[in-house]
Amino acid sequence: MIICGLKLTHDGAVALIDDDRLVFSVEMEKIGNGLRYSTVSDLSQIPGILADFGYKPRDVDEWVVDGWDGDVSGVVSLLSSSVPVELAVGPYRESAACPDLAAPGASGEFPMDGRSYPYTSYAHAAGHLASAYCSSPFARRGEPSFVLVWDGGLFPRLYWVDPDTGVENLGELFPLLGHAYAIAGHHFGPFRREVQSPTVDDLSVAGKLMAYIALGQSHEDVLTALREEFHRVFESDLPESVEYRRAVGGYGSLFEPSVPPVHTFFQAVRDRVEPQGIADEDVLASVHTFFQELLLERIAQKVRAARGTGPWNLCFAGGCALNIKWNNALRALPEFADVWVPPFPNDSGSAIGAAVLGRARHEGLRHVDWHVRLGPALQPSPQAPDGWTATPCTPAELAREIHESGRPVVVLQGRAELGPRALGGRSILAAPTRAEMKDELNRVKDREPYRPVAPICLVEEAPAVFAPGTPDPYMLFEHEVRPEWLDRVPAIVHLDGTARLQTVSRDDDPFLAEVLTAYHRLSGVPVLCNTSANLNGHGFFPDVASAMAWGRVDRIWSDGVLHHRRGA
Repeated sequence: MIICGLKLTHDGAVALIDDDRLVFSVEMEKIGNGLRYSTVSDLSQIPGILADFGYKPRDVDEWVVDGWDGDVSGVVSLLSSSVPVELAVGPYRESAACPDLAAPGASGEFPMDGRSYPYTSYAHAAGHLASAYCSSPFARRGEPSFVLVWDGGLFPRLYWVDPDTGVENLGELFPLLGHAYAIAGHHFGPFRREVQSPTVDDLSVAGKLMAYIALGQSHEDVLTALREEFHRVFESDLPESVEYRRAVGGYGSLFEPSVPPVHTFFQAVRDRVEPQGIADEDVLASVHTFFQELLLERIAQKVRAARGTGPWNLCFAGGCALNIKWNNALRALPEFADVWVPPFPNDSGSAIGAAVLGRARHEGLRHVDWHVRLGPALQPSPQAPDGWTATPCTPAELAREIHESGRPVVVLQGRAELGPRALGGRSILAAPTRAEMKDELNRVKDREPYRPVAPICLVEEAPAVFAPGTPDPYMLFEHEVRPEWLDRVPAIVHLDGTARLQTVSRDDDPFLAEVLTAYHRLSGVPVLCNTSANLNGHGFFPDVASAMAWGRVDRIWSDGVLHHRRGA
């Protein structure tokens, strides 16, 4: 059976499953240097994406559309061959109108290229759950797992997934939407505002705050204010708190008035801590600590109440699962034997989740075969334009170029990665042995100077450099850099001595492993810097020509050829 999953809204994507195999998932932002978070703006884009992988719309047995904001259903407005259309889709999460997360919440037909195609649609939260569980090692082994889903417009919700019995809804952990983390940055720190928006209008802040908090330290007075004001605004018996819980249920931040109470919360905290002269970086570090403590306390309580002490499997999905410090803290809880976060935990995995749900209706929630490099193919490279040379270059020769030149290299090879992290297919690689390299990479990418650069490391060498150095191939967990390596790889060390490690094995990425092995042999260091190759605010470079036009890095390697700008 061939099932096509569509994510038409924020982080739009098209994914296709053929029997048990994920064939591709193409995110719209990764086509033609698209803007981050791009939607599927016109249904006529879909046949071309299918054709790139040898499929036609008539080959698809079932179409499944991800849900969106709403408690009964959602509505998606877009175009079909430039003609406006509206599609009814599933709600944001399960509700009285859609009580079973694993059952469709809406259905209909959509027009595309002169034909009409029937579709079903599931709740948005269901796509997160399905993409996380069915990509996990637990599903491969046929094991049950808890699944935590927490994204921007959703309260953190916990489920129990058993491949034999289905999905059990265990309810919310606390009544606070995931956007609250980013909203903190609009009250404190470098992104502070004096006039607040009733919706979340800057989705880039959360990731920047994860880096910024390393400048500060948690402060007990701030933590006390956060605990007390959180209870007052969100969980107390005060009339306004009771009304909040009645009116807001985590059905999408565009659908319900969920953001203004979060501003009320942070303004109350600000009124309490500002007279004490506490630095904003300390306040934000305390906000992070408070949310982490709240998350760990509530999930541990709910897990023990539902199944006992365990330890159990846990999958974590939704945009909040990009928080590597929370991922680490969850993995350290004694209630969990193992924690799985897919490389596409945010809405970039929702099209995959939709396709998986379509299959699950017939066969249940079970493992799907997938690989992280199933994004769009690299577009053909042009002949080197004036000012550039092109010479053959093996992976080992690329390692030597990085080592001897001391310069970063854009590396574009194979199909793009799934999800938001560049993992070697659309990356900028550089030597980590000079602290100035981090500054240079942040400068060429127009990033704040406190932002870290991630390390990639041979999986067999990682325990010697990092603690714990366990295999983490998708850059989603935090590791400490061992003291004896701090001065040897300063470019990848964050302000707090940690790093967002990506381990590389020969089985998963033979090319990248060969580069790292050769670099290790030359330098004695099994680590390279890795950051995404893209225009600021856009998806990954789709071709060499885009990197050349960008022009901020003078060396570009692709498909065995090193392009070098003359005179650089």
